[in-house]
Amino acid sequence: MTARIDHAVTSGTFSLDGQTFDVDNNVWILGDDTECIVIDAPHDVQAIRDAVGGRTVKAIVCTHAHDDHVRYARELADAVGAPVLLNPADLEVWHLTHDTAPDGELTDGQELEIAGTTVRVLHTPGHSPGSSCLYVEELGTVFTGDTLFNGGPGATGRSFSSWDVILESINTVLFALPDDTVVKTGHGDDTTIGAERANVPAPGTPKPE
Repeated sequence: MTARIDHAVTSGTFSLDGQTFDVDNNVWILGDDTECIVIDAPHDVQAIRDAVGGRTVKAIVCTHAHDDHVRYARELADAVGAPVLLNPADLEVWHLTHDTAPDGELTDGQELEIAGTTVRVLHTPGHSPGSSCLYVEELGTVFTGDTLFNGGPGATGRSFSSWDVILESINTVLFALPDDTVVKTGHGDDTTIGAERANVPAPGTPKPE
């Protein structure tokens, strides 16, 4: 059976730099009827477990370490017996929320196998130093966390982020994917790589005021 994508939306808050905002987060679950991985763990462990059902969770894969994506990663990991994976460049951000370390690392080019399907890790810093996207060529899909949205790049106005770096990541890494690749984001609606080319400036473009 080919892996499929299941989806849940959770609501809660995002806090950084002394400010807190209400947010809705996408939770993506990739797998088959037997096993899966969970992409990000925001706000509501039970909602994620309901979406997983009785499947074995092989890993909780964090696209980045902002608290609205990892706040419940540890609790979910304990509940389902799965490791939490994160790019180590985001450890400083992770420790703003958690005292203990993740269970494993994500690295650029790393391949995860789930339900007979290969998931390739793409390091795409900018929104945060360790931000990572997950490309599933077989499904023509990339999970971009907060690196690329329907409408353009992720936010770069807070600590640990960089406008210049996120433009470089999107233009050189994500825009190397086929135009018809479906982009499943950390917040909001899907888009495609082709649709977003017009919404992302070239590297070196000054940040809008």
